[in-house]
Amino acid sequence: MIQLDLNEEERRILEEVLQAAVSDLRMEIANTDSYDFRKMLKGRKAALRKTLEALQPDAVVAER
Repeated sequence: MIQLDLNEEERRILEEVLQAAVSDLRMEIANTDSYDFRKMLKGRKAALRKTLEALQPDAVVAER
């Protein structure tokens, strides 16, 4: 397990970047025809959402 020590501004910026990446992946997943590539993208999206949940353990990450 990796542990990061972030101040509030750093945490907020990381959260924004991760949310944007999840949103971008949603569009990319919808626009791909390759099953294997889509599966990989869905795995990446799940990993990013898990990271977002770790940043805010009491909050639900919004689906975009």
